[in-house]
This record gives sequence, structure tokens and C-alpha cells, in this order.
Amino acid sequence: MSIRYYLRILAILALAFFTFLMVRLSLPYTAMNSGVDFLVTKQRIYHISYWRVSFYTHVFTSCLVLIAGFTQFNPWLLRRYPRVHRRMGWVYLVTVVGVSGPAAFVMAWYANGGLPARTSFTLLSLLWMLFTFYAGWKVVKKDFSGHGAFMFRSYALTLSALTLRLYTYISAFLPLDASPREIYITTAWLSWVPNLIIAEMLIRRGWVEKIYRSPLNA
Repeated sequence: MSIRYYLRILAILALAFFTFLMVRLSLPYTAMNSGVDFLVTKQRIYHISYWRVSFYTHVFTSCLVLIAGFTQFNPWLLRRYPRVHRRMGWVYLVTVVGVSGPAAFVMAWYANGGLPARTSFTLLSLLWMLFTFYAGWKVVKKDFSGHGAFMFRSYALTLSALTLRLYTYISAFLPLDASPREIYITTAWLSWVPNLIIAEMLIRRGWVEKIYRSPLNA
């Protein structure tokens, strides 16, 4: 078997592992306690009901989005169980466009780091919903190549939830000559822009055609 095959397996395993970690990180928030992890930095706005609802909605549905999206890029699953692919795809689309995306948009307006970070997260939430909507529109129109391309873009932005935490964790161990605010602003942009660039590179290299070879008409 080729090196590319093993790299794909490694990437799938890494993605599954980090998705599992994301679910574990979300569990403490089930206590609905304002003193849990990230919420410690949001004491000034935690009392705002629509922000609080948006936060918990986004945290808990994002886990569902990660898991549903994980099922969308497996050629074997697509060929052998197309109905599972389709149903999980619609779960992903409805959750992102109708629930998690709007919640993320509300949260973006109150992001730490001031206007630069808020701009980053606002763009992220809008593009996330837009790409996901177009992925659904393309599959309805039977444009499977276009559907796959927009799913690549959408899931690249979904993974920003993982990359943001990864960069935040790494920055804590680096001797950076920058303020916490500057670091947060930087990681806010790094969490999704490189992901989107990589997704575009994979699309141009033909990964969409390799995965979405057969129509989803089962």
C-alpha cells in the first residue's frame, strides 16, 4: 500500500481522536456553571440570556456537527452505506445552518480580543453557514462535485473548533513576546484561515472527485 494510503489512515485516526477530545472538553459545560473553563473569561456577559443560550447551544451542537461531518469523507461509507452518508449529511447541514452557526454568530459579537477577534469569528460563522448551505444546494441540484467541494470548505471551518484549542494550547508553552490579547487575536485568525487554504489545495488536487465518485441517489 502507498504512503498516501497510510497518511489518510493517520489523518482519519487523528481526526477521530481530536473529535473525542472535543466531546470530552464539552462535558463540563453540562453543569451550566459560570465558573467552568472558558466561561471564567466571560463573567461580564454571562448574565446576558441570549448570549448564554447561544454559548451552550453552540458548544453542545458543535460536537454533533463534528461527528456528523466525520462521516462525510469516507469513500467506503459513501459507496456501501449511501443512506447513512445522506442522513448524517442532512443532520450536519440543518445543525450548522439552523442551530450552531447562528449561535456562533451571536457569540462572535462578544468574542474576547476586541474588534479584530470579533471580525475573525463573525466571518468564520458567516462563511461556515454559507458553505454548508451551498453544499446542500449543490447536492439537491445533483452537482456532486460542487457538493463535495463545499463540504470540504465547510468541514475545514468546523475543524476550527479543534485548531483554535490546539494553537491556544501550544502558545501556552512558547516564549512569545506578545500580550495575551495579541496571542488570542492571532489564534482567532489562525484557527480557520489555514484550514480553508488547505481545503482549497485538496479540492484543486482532486480529492473531491476521489471521494464523491458515485452519485448519492440511494
